[in-house]
Amino acid sequence: MKQKVKINFKREILRYLGMVVGAAIFGMSYSWFLIPYKIAPGGIGGIAQIVNFYLNVPIGVSMIVMNVPLFIISFVFIGKSFGGKSLYGMLLTAVMTDLLNPASLHKLGLIKDLAKYTHILEDGHIVYAMLGPEDIYLSAIAGSVLLGLGLGLIFRFRGSTGGTDIPVALIKQKAGLSIGTGYWIVETAIILSVGLAFKDLKLIIWGYVNLFITTKITDLASEGLPYIKGAFIISDFVDDISQEIFEKLDRGITYFKGMSGFHKHDIRVIFCVLNRRQVPQLTDIVKDIDPDAFMIITDVNDVLGYGFKSRNIDLKDGS
Repeated sequence: MKQKVKINFKREILRYLGMVVGAAIFGMSYSWFLIPYKIAPGGIGGIAQIVNFYLNVPIGVSMIVMNVPLFIISFVFIGKSFGGKSLYGMLLTAVMTDLLNPASLHKLGLIKDLAKYTHILEDGHIVYAMLGPEDIYLSAIAGSVLLGLGLGLIFRFRGSTGGTDIPVALIKQKAGLSIGTGYWIVETAIILSVGLAFKDLKLIIWGYVNLFITTKITDLASEGLPYIKGAFIISDFVDDISQEIFEKLDRGITYFKGMSGFHKHDIRVIFCVLNRRQVPQLTDIVKDIDPDAFMIITDVNDVLGYGFKSRNIDLKDGS
């Protein structure tokens, strides 16, 4: 039992550190590439850009202020599914967004010559960005890729940034719409708001392009390519592992009868199909119960059956 506690403690520390790395990349994407040119692939960051432009409130501060009521709403109407790691992820990304912008890095002495990152736009506004206005397309692409990578790492380490996940979950619960439809409604509203607020219809087009790039990179970073995975597990503790899979992953399992090639004794092999978000949890379950277990994770192109007709938001603090 002591060994398991140590393993879990080490795992949690690594997850929190991993979320710091993801939040740093998230902050760089916004402050280095997207914010200077008012490019927003939806999200709370898009609304924060509008607030920053008109009220000069720092982006990170705006993100925190807008997320607080969203978290309160989630606790009241959805329940405590948005746990501590979601709050931690939200605060991290907000702080990193303000901390890592070129002007702040210059004040901290990490950027010596701020002039290299100072650019004047056509409307006379001065912005601080890694690339100049002539490279706005590269800024949009680079920012979207980094944003997707940062979000993917945060999700991979069981975190969340709150934000639009909360209204989407509320729409699904109250209106009965799918997750995909909920995201489309919320993100479209934000992208349109950004374009109208800045009176630039091109920002709407870029918003959708960046939303597409960001979501694809997020999926790749957090979950890998295939949506469904199949797992074969060979262990002396198949009953214990199966019970944990039932309770923690809510997935069914199938036993295959086999024979050990070397010792020639009968064995049972667990086969389980699960979505890719659950693979890290399955790995934890198997390692905690039997560090010597043999596990194979394989791609599954498609699954027909209970549990694979919809993709649910699950932002609970997993163990």
